[in-house]
Amino acid sequence: MPAALRQTGISMQKLNLNQRLAIIIGLLAAGYVWMAFHIPTFPLPRPVDSELFPKVLGLSLLILAVLLFFEKTGQPVEEETQAQPGPFFFSPPMRVTVTSVAIAGYAFLLQPLGFVLASTGLCFGLASYYGYRHHLINLAVSTGVVLSLYLLMSYVMDVHLPSGVLPF
Repeated sequence: MPAALRQTGISMQKLNLNQRLAIIIGLLAAGYVWMAFHIPTFPLPRPVDSELFPKVLGLSLLILAVLLFFEKTGQPVEEETQAQPGPFFFSPPMRVTVTSVAIAGYAFLLQPLGFVLASTGLCFGLASYYGYRHHLINLAVSTGVVLSLYLLMSYVMDVHLPSGVLPF
């Protein structure tokens, strides 16, 4: 048991699943932030240096882990870990498998299709698989978020992303 939890009198058996995951994610995020603060800066002055994005990402993950720890769930651990009956294609192990295959497919299609098409396909496909059924809204949000990221990274941060079959 971690020393901080022992000092507060909290035992791991009293923590729900979200709190346990928040502790693990928080520790990983703290390590990531520590490493991000050790990234060397370039000698030439730049508006956005290489360490900014990892610092923002790590601190955001750390904040989200804290919010997850304090989230109210109302379900004890025993009820959360019981398997929900349903189709095999939507069982938890199968969801992990489908998501992993989708990410691997995204990695292979990123160069030939380009960032915009591959990322939009990944976002739209996974949102549809996980149950979002408003396909036009899903397509609009996926495209909007991906285009915003592409424009931000390509024109503001000057990061080269593969354009693929699109002319930009």
